[in-house]
Amino acid sequence: MKTEYVADLTATKINHGVTPDLAGCHTAVVEGYVIEGHVPAREIYRLLEERPAIVGLSVPGMPVGSPGMEGTPVEHYQVLTFDRNGRREVYASY
Repeated sequence: MKTEYVADLTATKINHGVTPDLAGCHTAVVEGYVIEGHVPAREIYRLLEERPAIVGLSVPGMPVGSPGMEGTPVEHYQVLTFDRNGRREVYASY
């Protein structure tokens, strides 16, 4: 495993197909998939088990109630899949 801390993630996001509307505050690449924002661990494990033909998962913004964003009132949010053709689908709803 390689960990690289980058002060400005703009280039990393662009290189991995993360558009501004998908952006969160964290970007990771896990086994070739991009994980953008506060994606719950259970969805990352599911992604790695299912291995769909997508670029990655995103939780845009920083919704209260997502992992690492505990607080009230809890916001409902969605985990989205995305690919290089601009397609998005809801992978999970919280």
